[in-house]
Amino acid sequence: MLSAAQKRQFEEDGFLVVEQVLDRTRVLDPLIAEYAAVLDRLWRAWIDAGVLDSDASAKSFQDRILRIYAAGLDYFQPLDISLPPGAIAEDTPFHAGPAVFNMMTDERLLDLVESVIGPEITSNPIQHVRIKPPAVDLRADEIRAHITATGWHQDRAVTLEEADETQMVTVWVAVTEATEENGCLQVIPGSHRGAMVPHCPNSGNVGIPAAAMAGRKGKPLPVGPGGVVLFHPLTIHGSLVNRSQDLRWSFDIRYNRTGDPTGRPMFPSFVARSAARPESVLRDPAAWRRLWEEARARLAQQETTTIHRWSPDAAHCA
Repeated sequence: MLSAAQKRQFEEDGFLVVEQVLDRTRVLDPLIAEYAAVLDRLWRAWIDAGVLDSDASAKSFQDRILRIYAAGLDYFQPLDISLPPGAIAEDTPFHAGPAVFNMMTDERLLDLVESVIGPEITSNPIQHVRIKPPAVDLRADEIRAHITATGWHQDRAVTLEEADETQMVTVWVAVTEATEENGCLQVIPGSHRGAMVPHCPNSGNVGIPAAAMAGRKGKPLPVGPGGVVLFHPLTIHGSLVNRSQDLRWSFDIRYNRTGDPTGRPMFPSFVARSAARPESVLRDPAAWRRLWEEARARLAQQETTTIHRWSPDAAHCA
């Protein structure tokens, strides 16, 4: 649990860095191994399909990510732990593996969440993996937030209006060390005490227009592997550019008080902890995956899936 001092700091600043939350052997190593296996399957399938040249020298996880990116193939969606906005097909890829579920339901992590929103905890479906290559290896026109730097935004703003009063917290999890050089998070301390700022859609993401951020300087938040950053949903934050020679790997996952709207009702949530109804807690990673498979099948029958409230035609986006 958070100490009284940590709770006061979170309430004052709107964020909190907590080091060494997730155990290397029990959580991080299985997570890394699970993703390596998924990437290996993608690698072999693309080689067999003739869309990726076989390269015996590309043995490491990073080498393969960079080769896939250079070939113009999408590694992000098959590795992501959510479905995308827009058109969803019956075979749209996503990853909901047992090691990811183990991370999301880790007791030490949920202890921190409980300190913020209480003991009735739902795993919110607004969740993503971020595996960001070095900027030097990216195309000059790359703007996708899950590949390069993430622009300024508030997490409340990427939900639908139904969740404007939801008690929610974001947990940003570092898999690799996050530094200023490799693109750690940056934050505007105390910004959670203000209102929601109008956002604008940009290549599938939403962010605060540059004019609204003029004169504001962010505070970088380096954190080691297994450490986390907790965010209030109105805290303005983003990430820096990865100027290192290595991948920067993280997850951003969210939790809300059970019974409150998630802000993304078309995607599945689940009860991660409950003092009042412990029998309601989902403990089976296969059942979690089935929830996403069922959502994908349902959404594939729709023309498009809308996940936020903002229009690119709004006056503040001009």
